[in-house]
Amino acid sequence: MNETNKTTGKPKEKGIINAPWENSFNKILTPFEEFIHQQTTSGLLLMGTAILALVLANSALAEMYQHWVHTPIGINIGGWLLEKTLHHWVNDGLMALFFFLVGLELKREILVGELAVPRQAALPIVAAVGGMIVPALIYFAINSDGEAAKGWGIPMATDIAFAIGALVLLAGRVPKALITFLVALAIVDDLGAVVVIAIFYTDQIVWEAFFVAMAIVGLLVAINLAGIRQPLPFFILGGLLWFALLKSGVHATLAGVLTALTIPARPKYDPARFSEHVKELMAKFDASHEPGKSIMTNDNLRAVVQALENGVHKVETPLQRLEHGLHLPVAFLVIPIFAFINAGIPIDMGDIGNTLSHPVTLGVILGLVLGKFIGIAGFCWLALKMGIGQLPDKTRFSQIAGVALLAGIGFTMSIFIADLGFANQPEYLLMSKTGVLVASLIAGIGGYIWLWKVSK
Repeated sequence: MNETNKTTGKPKEKGIINAPWENSFNKILTPFEEFIHQQTTSGLLLMGTAILALVLANSALAEMYQHWVHTPIGINIGGWLLEKTLHHWVNDGLMALFFFLVGLELKREILVGELAVPRQAALPIVAAVGGMIVPALIYFAINSDGEAAKGWGIPMATDIAFAIGALVLLAGRVPKALITFLVALAIVDDLGAVVVIAIFYTDQIVWEAFFVAMAIVGLLVAINLAGIRQPLPFFILGGLLWFALLKSGVHATLAGVLTALTIPARPKYDPARFSEHVKELMAKFDASHEPGKSIMTNDNLRAVVQALENGVHKVETPLQRLEHGLHLPVAFLVIPIFAFINAGIPIDMGDIGNTLSHPVTLGVILGLVLGKFIGIAGFCWLALKMGIGQLPDKTRFSQIAGVALLAGIGFTMSIFIADLGFANQPEYLLMSKTGVLVASLIAGIGGYIWLWKVSK
């Protein structure tokens, strides 16, 4: 008689040894379910690191925190030196991985996701466009002159991790299609932010370095067309592209998006060939198996297992494998580090009224909260009236309006653009980051309550 597993209450299977925490790996998740789960957890971790940074920046450890954030770190090879502060290494270097993942998600959505079918893609694309245009116009109406005008791109962005995390908390009350709509909207939104960064937040271009960067992009396309599928050549060229863009004056993180768009999206094996291959290997596996003998001493068995692993990699596209492999480090390492480095803003409670009424702060808050709501809900309403697109399955327009409010959570990308726009304006940078934090809090709580009220 088989023993019972204390964790699951089910009989233990012969030949399988499970630690209690390993049972979760037995659940098969679709790529979308895995994506949602990781974005939700990332949103919670992001919130925790942002709060920690705020506490440190407003405590007795504030000076130590600021000193640590601005510590210079350099790479010195012979007489060649590349030196930046920790803050810049995170924003210019580590965030390139985040943009690489954004590029992978964008490519997948265009090829096989919500953006692949024009009828389904129309509404989230229109919503994203409205959610970028109206916030920028509201900000610019308040800050139309001087250096403050450079911040118009800050309220254009939606933080996908925070927004999805808030929406998933309502998963029992909202249709799954509404979550899919928000994901598609946020990815198009990210693409818009990338274009804005590339065109409007580049001060001066060093054309020699820029042409080198374009040549590297051409080489990336060439090795894709040549059938190279191993990630290493793409990462090496992507690193060179990052350095070339860094020297060109174009923001280096865009190397992540450009590299991602060249990653192959075709599998080596089609599913039928893979199935035949696995059956052949399993026949060899059964024939090579010797009861009681460890796989470490059975070379034939080990060779079959290795061949199975190689086959699994070949039935997946490199794009799928990289997206799956990068979700965890980006969600649980890159974004929290970014939040910790950038969210630590000193808040003077005695002067909070002047801070919140400052034109930059006001422009960011109204742009994210009011602008996103009017832009997304308004453009969706117009699109539906004109017969462009359709509501997601089992979704009401009142729920789209709730998502429009939730999209005002702009944290990661908004702070990133603020750092670009106000790199030499510390006062405006402080005001814009304060506005992003306040707006994200209002939008998150407001959107959650709205959707709770209108959903069953």
